[in-house]
Parts: sequence; structure tokens; C-alpha cells
Amino acid sequence: MNNPLNTELLDRAILFAVKAHAGTERRGKGFPYIIHPLEAVEIVATITTDQELLAAAALHDVIEDTDCTVDEIRAEFGDRVARLVANESDAPIAEGENEADTWRARKQAALDRLRNADRDTKIVTIGDKLSNMRAMARDYDEIGDKLWNRFHETDPKAHAWRYRALSQALSSLNDTAAYKEFDRLVEEVFTKACKG
Repeated sequence: MNNPLNTELLDRAILFAVKAHAGTERRGKGFPYIIHPLEAVEIVATITTDQELLAAAALHDVIEDTDCTVDEIRAEFGDRVARLVANESDAPIAEGENEADTWRARKQAALDRLRNADRDTKIVTIGDKLSNMRAMARDYDEIGDKLWNRFHETDPKAHAWRYRALSQALSSLNDTAAYKEFDRLVEEVFTKACKG
């Protein structure tokens, strides 16, 4: 008889994420936010069974989108999970600045970090970004250019720049089905959205 898989850390991370995101909606979707982190976990699970990476995928948005801090993640889940979640989080917006005005600089800083990141960080990131690209592809097919109005940055060319740069930064994962799907969706969506 096989030993049962130990999912205690992942189970706790999912419950923590459910509580942290309780009552929030995925932008413009009409469904609970937690669906996105759970999809990120599913994507990461196609690459690894490492419970800390799976936990980080479940928690990847709690620092950026809730009141939770990296210290709370560290206390609950350890240094490695906290580091992976912090690596996936955008820098906070300074007081007096707005998201639209700082969008490109924040995304560029995240891209710069990702280019030099370790494989574990890139695995957690592909879970998040592929989930986002799947949603963009579905929504673009359904509502076309109205999609961009959901974002702080409304220019599809800016999103094309970002996602093509993400694909390049994550290209060391080109041995995974997740990366191949991500790269394909980036080209499909932004070729249509930017007409080339």
C-alpha cells in the first residue's frame, strides 16, 4: 500500500488564502477571487509536487491584495514559502501615487526581478501568469477590446509588452506544458489585440 501524500502544508495554505481573499471578486468576473489562486496551484502541480511551491501558489496574491504581511506568511509557512510569495508580489504603491501612473515602472521592476529569479520562483510565477492568460484569452474572445477597460492600464500594447517580456523571462521553463501554453496564449491574444 502506498503512503498517503502529505498535503498538510498545502491544505493550510489553501485555507489561509480562502480566509484572506474572503468576500473579494476576481476583477470583472463575478466569481470569488480564490478561484484564481486555486487554478495557479493546479498549474504548478503539473510541474512539481513540492508542497512549498504549491503552498506559495495558493498564497501568491495575499501580500499584494490583502492586509496580510510577509511576516505572517513566514510565521505560518516558513522562510521559503514567504520568500516565494514575496517574489511574486508587486512593490506597494507609494502614498500619493496611483496605480495607473506607476503601472509600467512597477511591472518593469517585477520583470527585472523575474529575469534573475531561481527556477522555484519562476514555477510559482507561471502558475499565476498562465491563469491570468487563460482568463484574458477567454474574455478577449468574448468581449474583445472592452477587456482592457478592466485594468489600470488600458492600452493593449502595454499589456503585450508586459506579457511578451514575461514569456521571455520565463523561457527557462520551456520544458513544461504550462510554459508552452502560456507562450502560445500570449501570442494568440496579443497578435489579435494589437493586430500583429
